[in-house]
Amino acid sequence: MARIIVITSGKGGVGKTTTAAAMSMGLAQRGKRTVVIDFDIGLRNLDLVMGCERRVVYDFINVINGEANLNQALIRDKRCDNLYILPASQTRDKDALTRDGVERVLDQLSEHYDFIVCDSPAGIEHGATMAMYFADDAIVVTNPEVSSVRDSDRMLGILASRSKRAEENREPIREYLLLTRYDPVRVARGEMLSVDDVQEILSLRLLGVIPESKAVLNASNAGIPVILDRESDAGQAYGDMVARYLGEDIPHRFLQPEKRGLLSRLFKG
Repeated sequence: MARIIVITSGKGGVGKTTTAAAMSMGLAQRGKRTVVIDFDIGLRNLDLVMGCERRVVYDFINVINGEANLNQALIRDKRCDNLYILPASQTRDKDALTRDGVERVLDQLSEHYDFIVCDSPAGIEHGATMAMYFADDAIVVTNPEVSSVRDSDRMLGILASRSKRAEENREPIREYLLLTRYDPVRVARGEMLSVDDVQEILSLRLLGVIPESKAVLNASNAGIPVILDRESDAGQAYGDMVARYLGEDIPHRFLQPEKRGLLSRLFKG
């Protein structure tokens, strides 16, 4: 049976889709059969980040409605044979995500994959709650700012009380924290919350800290999961995140300001 991972947050624009793409690619590259599903019905950005938008013929809602089967809708990633994408619909309403339909699709996928990564919309709208309901693990993505952390704290209450695991009195969803767009220089100036500040508020296991990086935007625009950019800090940080999720003991990097030599300081800018 597959492990179902939801990538969630209380606030939009924190990097959930970037994280879903990186997480799924990282797992697949480690030999895990992985499928990533876009739950953001009506918008559909995951296929753009994964670089497969031109290959979308059928989508998640087509499968739920019986208009196509999974083999028709799933898109195999060209860079990794272990990774498949199930895109969202751009033309349907979010209410097209029915609990019975979603459960049926997840059950079918669980028979063939090791991990199912769910790219959730922000907040508590229908697509987000549907993605969270069936989760085994939740990666809560937040930026180091008060409003983002506060909204994430609210999501923890929903994860604890409105999941299938909670209803069935099973082991709770495993919750992890991913801190994105982290800038140690701004943290030192008091312009951002520190890692310790965020952990004190949310009390979650820290899965990773992703530094602010132009590589994230460049990768998204190119349709490439940033984890494939091994030269960038962000790509390396996402690689560390996947390793920690799989149980490896890896120290956190990119938490301190970069030390610059005399020449780099003189010619900065």
